[in-house]
Amino acid sequence: MQHRLPAPLGVLAVVVGALLFAVNGTVAKLAMEAGLTPTRLVEIRCVGSAVVLVAAVLVVGARRLRLRDRRELVSLAVLGVVGVALVQWCYLSAIARLPVGIALLIEYTAPLLVALWARFVLHEAVHARVWWALAACLGGLTLVAHVGEGVVLDVVGLLFACAAAVSLAAYYLLGDRLLAERDPLSTHAWTMTFAAVFWVVLQPVWTYPYGTLTVPVAVPGAVTPPLWVLVVWIVVLGTVVPYLLFLVGIRSLGPARAGLLGMVEPVAASAAAWVVLDEAMTAVQLVGGAVVLGGVVLAETARRRTVAAPGAVLPDGVAP
Repeated sequence: MQHRLPAPLGVLAVVVGALLFAVNGTVAKLAMEAGLTPTRLVEIRCVGSAVVLVAAVLVVGARRLRLRDRRELVSLAVLGVVGVALVQWCYLSAIARLPVGIALLIEYTAPLLVALWARFVLHEAVHARVWWALAACLGGLTLVAHVGEGVVLDVVGLLFACAAAVSLAAYYLLGDRLLAERDPLSTHAWTMTFAAVFWVVLQPVWTYPYGTLTVPVAVPGAVTPPLWVLVVWIVVLGTVVPYLLFLVGIRSLGPARAGLLGMVEPVAASAAAWVVLDEAMTAVQLVGGAVVLGGVVLAETARRRTVAAPGAVLPDGVAP
């Protein structure tokens, strides 16, 4: 069993990871507006991240890449394809048909799916306050998404968003299982490698539109960096670092708590788009953001006050 970080550091890891993911949404939108299609952006994101992570593992200790058995290899492959590659693809396909806020709202029902799985499939005890926290988070995200202002919801887009939620829940659950025996860095390297292989098979690298990477991108301010600069940001600070932080957080806190804390991402993403892309947040959305943060605080408070009652806490070991 590998060493787990103290809970406060696990919380910090998840929150910082969520903020990096939030900023990455704006950077990715700028990259797609400059000419990269969603599938090509996901492909270069996964391939670039896999290269960086495998190199990092080789530097700190190649033995970390060793596999215990074929079952672990299959689990890592499933986590990479379902929990990484498909989450990204389903989300991008959803926002192509739905408003971003609504797609995120549906995707971030993943923690609720984790809690329901723990309660009704694994028969874990879940503290009642956790359900109130989940209700607050989902209600707040509804306000952030600003549902109900004449928005026509595309059925295919809804299906993609739901698939993203299921894939994200699988990422939390399977990641928790794998991290019981593996360190986050090697786990991240293996899963990104499988995600990269998945996309390279679907879209061979020799068909990649490399010429678009030199196109100048109009960003707020006086600079117009080439597209490859944004791609480097997306790979390193939008993928490698936040995914690693989330794995560290899942290992420290368990999948349900990490999922709850990760709900700050849609709020922060809306704020980033407001500042960089002039996508202003309404008063209702600001209230929704406050409700989401209140739900996260409620969940954390419930956890601390019930540590002495093992049968009444949020399940830290959802995946045995």
